[in-house]
Amino acid sequence: MYARSFAGTVYGIDGMLVAVETDIANGLPQFDLVGLGGSAVKEARDRVRAALRNGGFDYPMQRITVNLAPADLRKEGSGFDLAIAIGILQASKQIPPRPEAVLVLGELALDGTLRPVSGVLPILLEARKQGFTHVILPEENAEEARLVDICVLPAANLAAAIGYWTGGLEPPAAESRPAPQKRAVHSQANHSDFGDVCGQTFVKRGLEVAAAGFHNVLLVGPPGSGKTMLATCLPSIMPDMTTDESYDVTKIYSIAGQLTRNSGLIRERPFRSPHHTITAAALIGGGGQIPRPGECSLAHGGILFLDELPEFSRHVLEVLRQPLEAGVVTIGRSRQVFTFPARFLLVSSMNPCPCGFYGSRDQRECTCTPQQIQKYRSKLSGPLLDRIDLHLEVPRVPVSLLQERPRAETSEEIRRRVEAARAIQCERYRHRPGAPFNSAMSGEELRRYASLDREGRKLLQLAFETLGLSARAYNRIVKVARTIADLAGSEQIEAAHVAEAIRYRALDRGVLG
Repeated sequence: MYARSFAGTVYGIDGMLVAVETDIANGLPQFDLVGLGGSAVKEARDRVRAALRNGGFDYPMQRITVNLAPADLRKEGSGFDLAIAIGILQASKQIPPRPEAVLVLGELALDGTLRPVSGVLPILLEARKQGFTHVILPEENAEEARLVDICVLPAANLAAAIGYWTGGLEPPAAESRPAPQKRAVHSQANHSDFGDVCGQTFVKRGLEVAAAGFHNVLLVGPPGSGKTMLATCLPSIMPDMTTDESYDVTKIYSIAGQLTRNSGLIRERPFRSPHHTITAAALIGGGGQIPRPGECSLAHGGILFLDELPEFSRHVLEVLRQPLEAGVVTIGRSRQVFTFPARFLLVSSMNPCPCGFYGSRDQRECTCTPQQIQKYRSKLSGPLLDRIDLHLEVPRVPVSLLQERPRAETSEEIRRRVEAARAIQCERYRHRPGAPFNSAMSGEELRRYASLDREGRKLLQLAFETLGLSARAYNRIVKVARTIADLAGSEQIEAAHVAEAIRYRALDRGVLG
């Protein structure tokens, strides 16, 4: 007898539906699983066999063949267990087939318990697009599944899943009510507030510009000057994500298996801070035949903070070039090329030298040799620094400020200005909804929206010739000046805006030696 059920898996960043075809024929007892499945898929035969027996069902002692179609695409994960079990029960006539389009997801424990799987959101988005109306899946995945307009049938075990299948696909009364769409709204209170930072007015202003235009930042200063604290304050002034951005981020976290049982739509911008021992594959994504998103994609729409930047491997840092420029990560495999979204705001920090006190204005003297300083800074290539819009010098805070603690602007006050500037950009780039901010301006948009006045052009030409800037650095200064003008509510980029943008290129100006 032949039966068919439907499951799903993740292929790159998108969901892919899989037809689970089951055939039971006379012959010696045997279980063949075909269709280019990975190790976890092939091991499903043992989990399904034990789950059916321990769940009170008969396991047919015949020749069982299960095919996962399309057979030419690789499948990974353990989410096919429940669909295989239902296919066997249908083919052995223990349960009837269903006329509705029903998706079945879940990993089976040996006692028949259903365990959660990753990637539910992108799979259900694809299922809804293809006309599926119901999904049976583990209880732990129910909150995530309710983000999609589909009837969710959460099951604790195999018996409950079969009960839905044979009982008319009616959800429990408590589950039939529509769930609110704004779950998992994380508070900005988890982050530091700029009002708690003493001094550093210039750096705070630079971070305000970075948040308003989504510009990458490098903080350079001696140990204890507050670089890490300033970076952790930045999320508190970032504008809220749009609904589309929230769905994109939630999809990525679903694929990575980082959504908890009660997770809903992620509303807070991500803040990722990997250790400097991270590998290139962990940073940009990778893995087996079907790669998984890395830290760059997990930071999509938010902040990627790399503390002590020169401590990272140079090879690891160089792989950041593509996502910083294009906002995506492209990973090639023998059968397919995968593209992951990775448009994040890079915030990084470093000391001016290995000991940290080169050029320090206090009593501490640098003990590093010129060769040591050169080797330390050579980790950061010119092309990488070109892609970082703001180089901010972070000096040590005077003890008088630490003792007096004068009132400083709070994050809420700064955030209002950032949101106003971002609203201007959203209107300006309404034809480009995926990246409505100044740092993503194309060459045509630079000509259209970033015209300088006469004094501004003269100033920028002088800076270009004096500092030896590259064409990319030149364009990035113009983009930063456009953001500064937006914060000031000015349509025209003036000389004062250009001058401020040039001040944010500390490494180009050689102020750190």
